[in-house]
Amino acid sequence: MKNTIFKGSGVALVTPMDNEGNVNYPVLGELLEFHLQNETDAIIICGTTGESATLSEEEHSKIIRYTIEKVKGKVPVIAGTGSNNTKVAVERSKNAQNLGADALLVVTPYYNKTSQKGIIDYYESISKSVDIPIIVYNVPSRTGVNIRPETYAELAKINNIVAVKEASGDISAVAKTIALCKDELMVYSGNDDIIVPILSMGGIGVISVLANVCPKETHDIVLEYLKGNVSHSRELQLKKLPLIEALFSDVNPVPVKEALNLLGFPCGNCREPLAPMEEKLKENLKNKMMDSSLLEDYI
Repeated sequence: MKNTIFKGSGVALVTPMDNEGNVNYPVLGELLEFHLQNETDAIIICGTTGESATLSEEEHSKIIRYTIEKVKGKVPVIAGTGSNNTKVAVERSKNAQNLGADALLVVTPYYNKTSQKGIIDYYESISKSVDIPIIVYNVPSRTGVNIRPETYAELAKINNIVAVKEASGDISAVAKTIALCKDELMVYSGNDDIIVPILSMGGIGVISVLANVCPKETHDIVLEYLKGNVSHSRELQLKKLPLIEALFSDVNPVPVKEALNLLGFPCGNCREPLAPMEEKLKENLKNKMMDSSLLEDYI
């Protein structure tokens, strides 16, 4: 069995921006402290929710460095380093390792729509360039390419590919992947609405958007399940479904940044081409946050 990076809830952290659209490092520091105080089990930086597609290479590097320095080893810091260009992904991965990242989250190459063989070659190239663990990130709704269970079985043979963030939403495929890979590839849910179903298949946690605004509650969904309190874990999962739906009522991370703004963390807007939420969606999000007692608790 390969070493586990973390069990529990890893937050797919937003990248806060100021009014000019620059990275807001003081607010990033506040968010990191918020998560350290509320039992988040790992910090995932510069991923999809962190707007990695619009970050420059300089910003990407600086955000990773800043996060590692602020977290100070209290929880693992996992850096998003994937690209649609294998060479760029390799260079980002090497840089993140040199900066002190504990692990990498590497999304499949997007837009190019490579074959399954191309996927394997991509991850092999990245794995050979670094020594730290790699989490494969499968999110076909964004990338246009899906990893098949049989491809996971090949990737699991690579020593430092240790886990996958599965965001396909295909429970049957997840079950087959776990059956094929067993302990050689650990699974994190990449969808907040099916944390418990994936745990029931043998998953060990979630890489979560919900955790941005509900860090303790997301941690508890996983912790209670792993402790054997399945009924309570299921209750916590179902209770959060209306809020999860509101957090994905527009393109991620537009709603979650709006939610954090409402909670008093000035995270600003997303960079273009992502547009601000429509007022009716904002109102629905606010109502769901009030139903979850978030605005009472944090404002």
